Amino acid sequence: MIGKVKYIGKSFGVDGLTNNKIYDVISVEPPFIRIIDDSEEDYLYSLSKPSCLENPKLCGV
Repeated sequence: MIGKVKYIGKSFGVDGLTNNKIYDVISVEPPFIRIIDDSEEDYLYSLSKPSCLENPKLCGV
């Protein structure tokens, strides 16, 4: 773990991201950030606009 981030945006799925929740950062791989999400596994999310792959309308800011 190299740090923590707070997700601000619409919550999506039980295996996605939850509004106002703090997540562990595993790595930064521009333009992505690898975090341990609600599935308790690590996934890449966009640094500028993290979103749900199934529904891109559900995204953070």
